[in-house]
Amino acid sequence: MPSHPSSRDLLQALIGFPTVSRDGNLALIHFIRDYLADLGVESLLVPDETGAKANLYATIGPADRPGICLSGHTDVVPVADQDWSHDPFELVERDGRLYGRGTADMKGFVAIALAWAPRFLAANLTTPVHFAFSYDEEVGCIGVRGLLKRLEGLPVRPKACVVGEPTSMTPVIAHKGKLSMRAHVHGLEGHSSLTQHGVNAVEYAAEMVAFLRAQAREKRETGPFDDGFDPPYTTVHTGTFAGGTALNIIPNKAAVEFEFRHLPVDDPRALFGRVERFVRDELEPEMKAVAASAGFDFEEITSFPGLAMQETDPEVALVKTLSGANATGKVAFGTEAGLFQQAGIPTVVCGPGSIEQAHKPDEWISLDQMRRGERFMDRLIERLAA
Repeated sequence: MPSHPSSRDLLQALIGFPTVSRDGNLALIHFIRDYLADLGVESLLVPDETGAKANLYATIGPADRPGICLSGHTDVVPVADQDWSHDPFELVERDGRLYGRGTADMKGFVAIALAWAPRFLAANLTTPVHFAFSYDEEVGCIGVRGLLKRLEGLPVRPKACVVGEPTSMTPVIAHKGKLSMRAHVHGLEGHSSLTQHGVNAVEYAAEMVAFLRAQAREKRETGPFDDGFDPPYTTVHTGTFAGGTALNIIPNKAAVEFEFRHLPVDDPRALFGRVERFVRDELEPEMKAVAASAGFDFEEITSFPGLAMQETDPEVALVKTLSGANATGKVAFGTEAGLFQQAGIPTVVCGPGSIEQAHKPDEWISLDQMRRGERFMDRLIERLAA
């Protein structure tokens, strides 16, 4: 049997592609496409509108039946202004760890899946393995939506999915969803000595932020609660606030970015609806009494659904067996898993590495976690070839 690249070899190659979300991932996707093509595996590319980014979907095994999808995103967060001890896009091994941007989040999982492709092929699987590798997960789970839309038109779709985000190989059966919004506040300029003739956009924006803060306090105190999450309630958070040009000028513009990271049982649209009603009913009448053009405009930045699998689901039992885990978990961070579940594909999050290392300078994944990911793939072969 010819030799093939190891997980480490492929991780080194993948880390070498600086796939920061804003810059695109096409070179990496073409690398994966060509690697699979050399093995005789065809890939479906689903590009974005610009053609600078793409998802990749491929199947190993019988194409006439649904299989298990191994899914991961190929983009990484920026490294600017982070204090790295080495080139972040060069894999460095030290003290049982592999360092580099994306090692944990989540090119380690992608590398392991690709390294096991020759073994999947050699096993003559009776149930196929599907690869689904996406772009722009880090900026709102954007890319995978186009891939899922494309899968709707295929004669065969996966029957289950494993999203390999770093969970230290613990199966995660639920995560929070997210709705993030931007408010543009329009006021009326004037001299600060004549505040009665102006509309202070900063002050009205601040009143909305205070409402958001009260909403956050309410969620913290009254729930709903799910002790599987940390924190166990929906959070409301204001992230940015900008406005004003000089102290002696009534500010005519302000902008606020805020988010809801919600339990799967909570409705983020209803939470935002309360904010909008407060703005329309309480703030805007005062503003428009001075200037008809004053008011608020809201813009959605990103949104993705939560994940809510059950302990009794067969897909959860499968991933527990493959990972060797005795327990499952729930996490506050979001993934593409909720979108797969929303598309009718039962999904569990389970992958090597720790989320504690994600997005940090000198990001790393341990060699032990890589080996645990490889054992997962070995067990998957045993299951799918049976």
